[in-house]
Amino acid sequence: MAERAWWRRLAWLAGLWTASVLALALLAWLLRLLMSAAGLSTP
Repeated sequence: MAERAWWRRLAWLAGLWTASVLALALLAWLLRLLMSAAGLSTP
């Protein structure tokens, strides 16, 4: 049972890490979209 709990804890860690990376990528994409809409894009 201890090994199963360890596996579930590792799965939660990987899931939360993946979700946070995707959320940061989405935020960066939205900021780029807003900046380009405001005319602040780089050539």
